[in-house]
Amino acid sequence: MRSFRRHRTLVAVLLCAAAVLAARPTVAESGGDGGVSPAFVPADAGVSAQVARLFEEAAVATQQYEAGRRAADRQRTQVRRMEQLLGRERRQLAAFNADLGRIARAHYREGGGMPYTAQMLLADDPDELMRGQRAGRQADLALDKAVTRSRRAEARFAVGEARAATAWRRLEKRNFELGEIKQDIQRKLEQAQWTLQGQADASVAAGSCRGAVRLEQPVQGRTRPWVAPVESYELSAGFGSGGERWSSRHTGQDFAVPIGTPVGAVGAGRVVKVSCGGAFGIEVVLRHPDGYYTQYAHLAAVTVDQGERVAPGQWIGQSGTTGNSTGPHLHFEVRVTPEVGSGVDPVPWLMKHGVPL
Repeated sequence: MRSFRRHRTLVAVLLCAAAVLAARPTVAESGGDGGVSPAFVPADAGVSAQVARLFEEAAVATQQYEAGRRAADRQRTQVRRMEQLLGRERRQLAAFNADLGRIARAHYREGGGMPYTAQMLLADDPDELMRGQRAGRQADLALDKAVTRSRRAEARFAVGEARAATAWRRLEKRNFELGEIKQDIQRKLEQAQWTLQGQADASVAAGSCRGAVRLEQPVQGRTRPWVAPVESYELSAGFGSGGERWSSRHTGQDFAVPIGTPVGAVGAGRVVKVSCGGAFGIEVVLRHPDGYYTQYAHLAAVTVDQGERVAPGQWIGQSGTTGNSTGPHLHFEVRVTPEVGSGVDPVPWLMKHGVPL
């Protein structure tokens, strides 16, 4: 498990205290398959829905920012390529001009300053002189054409370089704006996350679960019967590991995720337990058709009711850090009974079901 420093504002503390004072524990009701759950009070999906929406907005903003950064990198590369082409053209033009100077000097040394008629009279072989003159004129024409082409190319590349540089500066400005939008979303998300966690802590302290919050479920395009409980995560404490926070050994697999991360059912099943007390804090237990049970613990909110049937990947809650937890994460267990102590290692179990972690 990870340790996260909690930043609790005075408002959040007052809200939690008010919720604890106002909530009245009720008589526990028996759940399916032996699960016992405290009675629920109606839940307000406002903060939960806000967290889920902000997660989506943050993901979109991140995608846009990364796309813009890649586009800016491509434009920067284009500018550098233009600069290289311009440098090459300038070097070629300088070489042409040097060749032109050498030809002119050689032409002068060979009688270029003498009238052409005088050169003909003094030449040992007038025909050879004429051929040389024609060759010289052709060389001059070729050189002039090459210089003209080079200058046109230089002008063309200069225009291209200016346009690429302008596009790059425009993209850099847009990326700066996207970065500010992204940071603003992250600030709002963090505030909403801790408000959600404060409500969850108040429910656990009062012993009265808030009840299911109904979030808009993602579009179900999955065809696999088994999936991971969260989409983006880092594995932390594993099954069987030791630690001072457990009486013997760790009974599940921890997924380090931020508060409010949507938690999905790993497979089709039925909700047999929703509870908000004890070491696991707010938890959900599902029974699957093959007889195994899966537990999702330390949640900040639940989105299903006891007895409800769920599909693979359906959101059943939002992660948090309720109960015996040192920081935001999902504690996930696979059991042969609904009760603690009957767990098996979730990692090979999921891999056997086609879900490598």
